[in-house]
Amino acid sequence: MKKLTLEEVGKLAGVSRATVSRVVNGYPHIRPEIRERVQRVIDETGYRPNLLARSLASDRSNIIGLVIPSGAQAVFTDPYFPCLTQGIARGVNSNNLTLALFMVHSEQEEERTILSILGTGLVDGLIVTSDNKGDVFIPELLKHDMPFVQIGRSLYSNQVYRVDTDNVTGSYLATKHLLSLGYQRIATIATNRNCSGDDRFTGYANAFAEYGRTIDRRLVAYGDYGLESGYHAMRQLIPQRPDAVFVTSDTMALGALRALQEAQLRVPDDIAIVGYDDLPPAVQANPQLTTIRQPIEQTGFLAVATLVKILSGEPPESHEIVLPVELVVRASCGAVRMSAVESAIQKVSYQVNP
Repeated sequence: MKKLTLEEVGKLAGVSRATVSRVVNGYPHIRPEIRERVQRVIDETGYRPNLLARSLASDRSNIIGLVIPSGAQAVFTDPYFPCLTQGIARGVNSNNLTLALFMVHSEQEEERTILSILGTGLVDGLIVTSDNKGDVFIPELLKHDMPFVQIGRSLYSNQVYRVDTDNVTGSYLATKHLLSLGYQRIATIATNRNCSGDDRFTGYANAFAEYGRTIDRRLVAYGDYGLESGYHAMRQLIPQRPDAVFVTSDTMALGALRALQEAQLRVPDDIAIVGYDDLPPAVQANPQLTTIRQPIEQTGFLAVATLVKILSGEPPESHEIVLPVELVVRASCGAVRMSAVESAIQKVSYQVNP
């Protein structure tokens, strides 16, 4: 089929080339009946605008980049990223934009990617998924005035537009749930590589403080949000004989479940487990995983919406959007382990080794 021009679409719709261009580019001040007539011709003919010509005319590429510093392995093995990308894709499609994906595997690749993004003008703006504390991406983007939105909490919070979920409250709810059920030796598998990991450990600590308990550092192990790291962290914790464990990502929790099964420990009879994310595998696990549900897809969608506002010259008043989370109770936690009286006594008197 011959590719139509703006003039040909205008002739079929009985309007000028300029009017067709305004409709295609979303110009607001067009009479509804004119917009409808032009759109009908576009739909019937399958007309697609020349993106290169549009970008040359507007000095915009209409491409936004998604930067995932974790690399391909995380993208294809961690269910978090497909959920997030689905929300980003929905936002991109609803704004008639194109998405470019940048995956980084090493510091050398990170430097090359930064130079490529900043030096070519390929993208109008970026969504950056990393909140790693040592990440060089954010300072470089700030230095070069590249429009971007970060998913997660930033060390540069006053300078960065970000979309995040309430990690502190989520971890507090998870830990408080275990405490309220009467579990005594509540371990955690945390991560100290990024800001979200710090926030989730803070929530764990806040719940302990509310119950008058001191954290036993022997019951704290660390991973990197990956499956294997959860497995190895759980193997490290098993000799400490925890009766419950809060794992700060569902993916690590699945690795922890495998370690418990290999050790012939029953969940939740021998040890309860709570995850974080409410990814699809949480329901497929055996037993199904009690977890904190965070709105991952909505996070991605709102990151695009925020970036579109920045690119339009009307950035949001607030630099941050923090979405609420909720506790989802399933079979991986047992029933209440003590009476209300015993629980009250325990809350006051129980102390663990520092």
